[in-house]
Amino acid sequence: MLALPDQPDLYSALRQSGAAPGDLPALIAASPAPVANRLRMADHGLLRAILRAGQGQPAIANAPAVVDHLRALSPQPLMQPDIATSPTLALLTNGEHPDMPPFSDRAFDAWFAARGVPYGIGTYGEDRSVYRTAQFADGISPERRTRHLGIDVFAPAGTPLYAPLAGRVRHLSYNADPLDYGHTLILEHDAGDLRFFTLYGHLAGSLPHLLRPGASVGAGQHIADLGDWHENGGWAPHAHFQIMTDMLDQTGGNFYGVGHSSLWDVWQSICPDPNLILRLPHSAFVLP
Repeated sequence: MLALPDQPDLYSALRQSGAAPGDLPALIAASPAPVANRLRMADHGLLRAILRAGQGQPAIANAPAVVDHLRALSPQPLMQPDIATSPTLALLTNGEHPDMPPFSDRAFDAWFAARGVPYGIGTYGEDRSVYRTAQFADGISPERRTRHLGIDVFAPAGTPLYAPLAGRVRHLSYNADPLDYGHTLILEHDAGDLRFFTLYGHLAGSLPHLLRPGASVGAGQHIADLGDWHENGGWAPHAHFQIMTDMLDQTGGNFYGVGHSSLWDVWQSICPDPNLILRLPHSAFVLP
């Protein structure tokens, strides 16, 4: 088995190795101790996805089928009134709004209220400078995870959220680190042999009173409310909505909300565009 060289970016080395996903244990065993130790600390589901992509396969085998399935559905609105038919403002973060405070600055609330729209939209795939900190790095690569994997919907704290699709509760959790999700819900969805997941982050403390782990959820059911600063990870009130075609090796009620730009094709397979469910018009993601 070919050993991986000791280099800063092991993700790139994995992609170029030509190894199959099932070769990962042998590849780790054959690599120098510093490399092997770094690989052992990583999410092996992500490493296997990178190896599949390196062989020219979908990073997640069932991702194309999940995307096709979602395109054929008629999801229920996440909020009422429906975001898709309401006025919105694209909350782009790379200088498009020069006077906009960061989402983690309490001054954002007054700035957004002055815009006079019911919903603000944070876009999928946006490269955000707020994530260029050590919290969004790992031992496999010096590259920060800065590409947003969900769609954000900003609205007042306490705004109800409704399940777009039927499913069951996979995780109810409180992710308490600063700038994490705060109260978090992950639903599991089955469609024949297909399984996929939806994540709802930055929720209110009402979450544990509304749902229980393992409970069935109907499409259109009230599942959560938007959290305020003290309970949602320290952000302006909004929902982070995300699709996962695979949970990788994440088992604790959390999941990556941002991915690496160099691995964007891999992350798109793991977390396809949430607009497959939200069905927002193109105008929601661009400035007038």
